[in-house]
Amino acid sequence: MPNLDYVVVAVVSVLAIALHVVLFVLVRRWMDRDLALSLAGEDPARRQWMLEQLALARRQGVRRRDLPAWLEQAARAAPAAASPPAEG
Repeated sequence: MPNLDYVVVAVVSVLAIALHVVLFVLVRRWMDRDLALSLAGEDPARRQWMLEQLALARRQGVRRRDLPAWLEQAARAAPAAASPPAEG
């Protein structure tokens, strides 16, 4: 029976490490998404465009340390925000 104790400890340890890895990855994704949205401003079309640029950066394999500069450059090249409709 002592071997079962080691198995239980090993299984719980592996599950705990896996949980931490998943949480770490999710938090990093949320941070990247928040950065892209903060650079986009309040315009919904521009926000969608920046999320597409974030997906493009991931597909191109942009390193995470280079991502803020890459997204800032993409934000500068973003289409102009739609002007609000004129009243009156």
